[in-house]
Amino acid sequence: MGLFGSLFRADEVIGIAADTLTFALEASAETHPDEYMGMLRGEKARTLGLDRDGTVVTDVLVIPGTESNPVSATVRTNMIPNDLTGVGSIHSHPNGVLEPSDADLQTFGRGSVHVILGAPYERDCWRAFDRRGEPRELEVLDVSLPEESFFDFDQQDIDRELKDEGRPRW
Repeated sequence: MGLFGSLFRADEVIGIAADTLTFALEASAETHPDEYMGMLRGEKARTLGLDRDGTVVTDVLVIPGTESNPVSATVRTNMIPNDLTGVGSIHSHPNGVLEPSDADLQTFGRGSVHVILGAPYERDCWRAFDRRGEPRELEVLDVSLPEESFFDFDQQDIDRELKDEGRPRW
């Protein structure tokens, strides 16, 4: 399976949440004329209320330290989290060309779906590709995205964490 194969879900990616696609198109427009780049994360379709198997792209993770200009974007690969929700990548082509470049193909190894967004970043200005750069279908799905829980904690959680920090870790 390879080093990176185990970092991604075996489930087929069946679609992208409409809100996620809208976010990426808007972020690409704001970044224009520079490229926009992020990593894609997904959730099991059934957890999103769909009556089918597979994974739905639900999030775009912007990697700290990403550098971009009008012809390329470079991600610091050591900053990409090693988690099981990663399904691929997404980036923009400010020139509007919706085909992967040779440089794109070199980065398509991680994950199973790679999305290219093109200027003028309207609803139909994108295409999905597999890791070999072959076009693939990616349905836009109207699903409710899960609420973020990253900052979902209260004072009791903070007190418990501070208490645990005082304990020896051996």
